[in-house]
Amino acid sequence: MTLGPCVHEKELTRLLALGHYPHACPPELSAHAETCRSCAELILVTRAFQTTRAQTVAAANLASPGLLWWRAQLRRRNQAVERVGKPILGANIFALSVMLLFGVGFLATQATSGLRWLSWFTQLPAATAFHLESLWPTTLLSSSALLSSGWGLPLLIPVCATLALLGGVAVYLALEKQ
Repeated sequence: MTLGPCVHEKELTRLLALGHYPHACPPELSAHAETCRSCAELILVTRAFQTTRAQTVAAANLASPGLLWWRAQLRRRNQAVERVGKPILGANIFALSVMLLFGVGFLATQATSGLRWLSWFTQLPAATAFHLESLWPTTLLSSSALLSSGWGLPLLIPVCATLALLGGVAVYLALEKQ
């Protein structure tokens, strides 16, 4: 019995790693492994690890192909939703910027004319008595009749919103083709 490592330990480790022990092992090394305690323990531990590894690999639970296909489809769908969302975000930003531009322009024009845009609140009761049917079809297209009737600002806001919405849709359609 030796206190240090066995001189045949490296060769035995190599043969065990390659799977050549005991079939392709020289007979003198087999005889030595039966008498050397260090080599016998090395063989025992290495074979235990190899057996456990083989059992673990054999028992590996692979996901079913249907589940893998479903996950791939879900991932592809999510990527498509993200691709579609990018132009929509651009259209929303464009619509918001157009609305802000209209709002700033409106406030700038009203600031130069003395902030008369609040006067439509006082004219609101008189405007509710106003009948839109009397404007149709001859004077509805006349902007002076519409503005003098008190309906200028309440109609200006939806028109600006519609223009902004149409601008956003146009940007979305233009970006979608790219």
